[in-house]
This record gives sequence, C-alpha cells and structure tokens, in this order.
Amino acid sequence: MIINQTSYDFGEVNSAMQRYVDRQILAGVSTAVLVGRELVHQQCSGWADIENAIPLREDHLFRVFSNTKLITSIAVLMLMEDGLLQLDDPLENYLPQLGKRHVLKPDARYIGDTEPARSSITIRHLLTHSSGLSYGFLDPGSLLYQAYNERKVMNAQATLAELVAVLADLPLRFHPGTAWEYSIATDVLARLVEVVGGQDFDVFLEQRILQPLAMLDTFFTVPEAKRDRLTAYYVGTDPANLLQRSLKRIDKSPYPGAFVTPVARKSGGGGLVFSLPDMLALLRSLMPGGDTILRPDTLALMMRNQLAPGLHIGFPGFGAAPGKGYGLGGAVTVQAGPMDPPGSAGEFEWGGIAGTHWWISPRHNIAGVLMTQRQMSFWHPFSFEFKRLAYRALGAN
Repeated sequence: MIINQTSYDFGEVNSAMQRYVDRQILAGVSTAVLVGRELVHQQCSGWADIENAIPLREDHLFRVFSNTKLITSIAVLMLMEDGLLQLDDPLENYLPQLGKRHVLKPDARYIGDTEPARSSITIRHLLTHSSGLSYGFLDPGSLLYQAYNERKVMNAQATLAELVAVLADLPLRFHPGTAWEYSIATDVLARLVEVVGGQDFDVFLEQRILQPLAMLDTFFTVPEAKRDRLTAYYVGTDPANLLQRSLKRIDKSPYPGAFVTPVARKSGGGGLVFSLPDMLALLRSLMPGGDTILRPDTLALMMRNQLAPGLHIGFPGFGAAPGKGYGLGGAVTVQAGPMDPPGSAGEFEWGGIAGTHWWISPRHNIAGVLMTQRQMSFWHPFSFEFKRLAYRALGAN
C-alpha cells in the first residue's frame, strides 16, 4: 500500500523509467521509495517477460546477484552482536586454511611469484573487500583471473567449504587492508557464518533474518510453485553500449538452471532471488522508527566508510570512483559525484550485475530500491537517474 501518496510527486520517476522500457533498454522496472519506514512510492513499468507479454507486477522475483552481499553482511554483524566474533579478528581464528597468506609481487610474472602477507586477513577486510582476494571475472588477462578460472573458484557445484579449500592455495592480489578490490570475500563470509553460527548458511538466514522479517519470497532456489513469477533475464544486444536499444533474452545465465535448480553453493555474494516487497522489508529493518534487525550503533558502523585514508573503490575497465568509500556491506558516498544526487553524501548503497539497486541515506532518513533484469547493469545510467529524481521528489537535494 502506498502511504502519503499525495505528499510527493514521483511523476518524473515514473516517466523516466517508462522511457527506458519504451526504448527497449529495460524489459521492465520496479521502483519504490521509503521515507523512514513509510512507503511513499511504488511503481512497476513494462514487462516481466517480453516474449510472453507478461506485465511486471510487485510480486515478481528478481535475481539480485550482489545485493545478496547486504544480507550476508547483516548475518556476520548479528554474530558480532552475539559476541561470537569481532570485526578485527584474524580470519584464521575461524578458517585456519586462510591464515599465513602470500601476496603476488607487484611485478609477478607467474602465480607463484609471491611474498608473505604482512598481516592476516580480518573479518573487517572481508566485509569491505580490502582482503586481497579477487573475483576472477572482472579482470581478464591478469594472473589471478587465470588462476581463479583454472581452479573454478566460481563453481556453483562446489560448497562454501570447498571454496575455502580452493582459495587456500591461491595468493592475494595485495596485502590485506592496503587496497580495495571487489571479490569473492562475501562467499567466504557465508562460510564464516556456517562455522561460527553452527548452521548451514541458508538455514541461518531463514531463521535469523527471513522468517523474522516475513520475507517469504527470498530464495537460493525458487520453488516450483513460484517459478512462474521469476522474471525473464535479458542482455543488451551490444554489451559495450549501455544505452543501445533492443534486448536479447538469456535463459541460461550465469549457468543452465540457475536459481531454479538446487546447487551445492549457497552464495553469500550473489546467490539470492528477491521480490520487491522482500527487498523493502529488509531495507525497513535498517531504518529507524521501529524494531531494527541490528542495534543502532551497529547500523551506524555498517553505513560508515571503513576504508583506510586514501583508499576508494574502483573497477577494472571502469576506473576509480574517488568519491566512494565502502562500509560493512555496501559503498558509502563520501563526496557526491557528477552522477549522484547533490545531497547524497553519506549514502549507503549497492547493486547487482542484473540491475537491482538499493540505497539508504541516513542523513535524510530515506531509502530506495530499483529492480530490473538486464545483464551488466551495475551502476547503469537508469539507476542514477532514478536516484536523482527520487531525491528531487523528496526535496533531499
């Protein structure tokens, strides 16, 4: 239900999102905005399935990919609040295989050309992607890209425990805490939750987060009875052109049967499917004005930049984002850039590779979510436009 629906005008948001649908840049897109915990905007535009002419509804399911990292980070912070771990604990206290790390030398020509790590990986390093781990799909041609792919680090048929065993034999990109690189670290955190929490990762999430928040449409594997609600997945016909008109359906990405066939790995970094109402339930639990899933001091810590002075985030091929730091599970806008809303300093946010995005502004007590299914759409122009127009509608600029 829309609350305070006459208080704000989201006409510009709706028109802008419809234009992306009309131009065949997006198949369909759902947006929602919170002021505190009140839902002040919700809109579904376009199609859940173009080929079968199924309009997008609020109960459709989306592959959220890296938005999974938010819920995994919350799980780790719950264990911290339980007194079972501390953020600066060495990782080998819990996962001994990942102690005594080695780091690739800056001019390394082969994967074994390393030096001993100057310090241990900590849980904080994993939460902030400053551990030295990599991902194996963002940096083609690098030594770690080749090694990660040869060892099948991203193999969905390997358990989280098996992932850790594979990583034990691979070097780090840099000394822990000295740089930032997006990585498999959040899957390592999922294994940490299993070891420290004493439960399979999916069971922990179900009991500690999903059930308490009544998130009934969040899954690693979509049940057969709900598969008709899983949105179709598309890619632009020219992946190098973000605003190219026309889409191509991809039914076997990232692998055949993804999200509808059970696999061994419950990926904490990218394995979940969400509905829009479930994403809103999770965001509400991080906002003041009611019971929160974490203590207020933990939430404040989570949404504060944790990177060392001088560090910022950035991606191979896209360059640095000097105005963006990183908190415990999402980026933090230290200084608004040209694509950001002018009033977005202090914002906590992240997205997924298929175009799902969330953001929380503690400064303005607002939050937003956008959900769509277009491959390679992390920080795409449509997500920035939605955010800028939402801030404007809320008077938060």
